[in-house]
Amino acid sequence: MAKGTHQYQDDPRNQNILININGELFPREDAKISVFDSGFILGDGVWEGIRLHKGYLAFIEQHMRRLYDGAKALDMDIGVTKEALVKRIYATCDANNMHDGVHIRLMVTRGIKATPYQDPRVTISPATIVIIAEHKTALAMAEGEGVRLFTTHVRRGYPDVQDPKLNTHSKLNCIFACIQAAKAQVDEALMLDPHGFVATCNSTHFFIVRDGEVWTSSGDFCLDGITRRNVINVCKHNGVPVYEKNFTLADVYAADEAFITGTFAGLTPVSEVDGRKIGAGASTVTKHLEKLYVSLIEAQHAEQTC
Repeated sequence: MAKGTHQYQDDPRNQNILININGELFPREDAKISVFDSGFILGDGVWEGIRLHKGYLAFIEQHMRRLYDGAKALDMDIGVTKEALVKRIYATCDANNMHDGVHIRLMVTRGIKATPYQDPRVTISPATIVIIAEHKTALAMAEGEGVRLFTTHVRRGYPDVQDPKLNTHSKLNCIFACIQAAKAQVDEALMLDPHGFVATCNSTHFFIVRDGEVWTSSGDFCLDGITRRNVINVCKHNGVPVYEKNFTLADVYAADEAFITGTFAGLTPVSEVDGRKIGAGASTVTKHLEKLYVSLIEAQHAEQTC
């Protein structure tokens, strides 16, 4: 049965976590924000999903760059420096006695409104910063299982409508795509760009393998995902041909392998797209890249602990 691409092992410790709201820690049941908050009223904010790996925040510099770039594009003042925010994330993990196997959702909204209205000028408080750190490990998939995708009618749009490179709270197009995938009883939706080329998935990024080459979209109509970019760089640094290019569903159906990437689960094989089985089920290149990606995380960990 399809359950989405973010399946995780339920951990009872999460019932007693402390959640950080604007620098103050609250028990889970007491962690609340105002109904006048910009994020609740309008989805006006930016966010990041971050992993705590063996005591350190993986690729945190890249995550902070994307968060602050997004806030600048939205003309939003986060109100604290990158360094102070990173310290706040670590402090939240420490308060929860968390060291490994942790997924963190960092959310920043414009702040509280004087009245429910979109104009940023009626914001009357500093930005709202919420940090939710949970013990969360991706469920292992059975050998050869892979995730199943369905191509949705919902397209990724042009940047002059809603820039897909911004990791904002406003995700309705992705939610519509996710709903359609759920109705089709598959794990996630594959989304096309306005020209009909493959763009991305509703919450992960998409790659195919053809004749030993790794292909992913041009990137023009998707978020420049941290894991996506690191996998591309891993390919480049290890002699694996990789291309950011336009390709169609016909290329996908005939691919030797396919996989998705994301902060939560890393690299995950794709077994089926629109009812077509992908390849022969042997994810050789995908497994090789997964090992190289894990090695990259470990190398960064070693650098930070030196």
